[in-house]
Amino acid sequence: MLAVDLGGSHARIAVTDLSGRILVEQEQELAIAQGPEVVLDAAAEAGLRLLDQAQASPLIGVGVGVPGPVEFATGRPTSPPIMPGWDGYDVPGHLRRTFDVPILVDNDVNIMALGEHDMVYPDVAHMMFVKVATGIGSGIISDGRLQHGAQGAAGDLGHIAAPGEDRTPCTCGNLGCLEAVASGSAIAARLRERGLDVPNHAALTELVRAGDLDAIRAVREAGRNVGAVLASCVNMLNPELIVIGGLVVTAGEHFLAGIRETIYSRSLPLATKHLRIVATQTSGRAGVLGASALVTTYTLSPESLNATLEALQL
Repeated sequence: MLAVDLGGSHARIAVTDLSGRILVEQEQELAIAQGPEVVLDAAAEAGLRLLDQAQASPLIGVGVGVPGPVEFATGRPTSPPIMPGWDGYDVPGHLRRTFDVPILVDNDVNIMALGEHDMVYPDVAHMMFVKVATGIGSGIISDGRLQHGAQGAAGDLGHIAAPGEDRTPCTCGNLGCLEAVASGSAIAARLRERGLDVPNHAALTELVRAGDLDAIRAVREAGRNVGAVLASCVNMLNPELIVIGGLVVTAGEHFLAGIRETIYSRSLPLATKHLRIVATQTSGRAGVLGASALVTTYTLSPESLNATLEALQL
């Protein structure tokens, strides 16, 4: 299987077997804002190289995660705020020019939730995966099943209003969204306003690890803001586990501490009685693992197996 995890500024592409074991993989810088044709062609080219390198069995499917809402039935992005030119684009149709197999597309954080659940927490029935990087989003698993919502927008934390009176413009057109005040990009921007040299997430991580007090306070405050929004989710959904992933987590425990501080102080005691809030355990591979799981689930579904058997009888 070919698994493709597209983020706002990067892509991780892997070839896996049916168990989700990664055979070969590649990570590269790839800005989603370049548009669907450029990005998908680059992903397809990398995928072909990896398939040749892996020398695996015939390809049975391609799983893709993109950083925006997706109409899961069609695989088309739906009004994605940070993906100019992608709205309604036929992602499966484009990739099928190269790969004549089933192609499944979902939101990137949804597939991360699947990957973390299937590979690390298969016995957890109620969990959330929260990604904090260029954007902020979450994948929700309830009763062991990934929840998409009516239009594929379930879990879009980044565009909930952050607490307080912050009026920072957001990419969605609103003011004061969580993504605009607590994402990795937002933290770096605020530190630059204070005169610090923080061009990217790596520089932010270095500052925190070096003990810079301004950076530590900014990361901790961002964690509190994320925690304030998640506290409402905890009261409403009552998950038993929240996994935090994304580049901001590499800044250490300060971000997680801010999240925990606010959730445990603002959520109902019953809802937090057995709640765990942890960092991702999949080392940045949750997306490709989840994309692989999408294909596995589809391939082994009764409908797919019946279709295969009917084709063999012809």
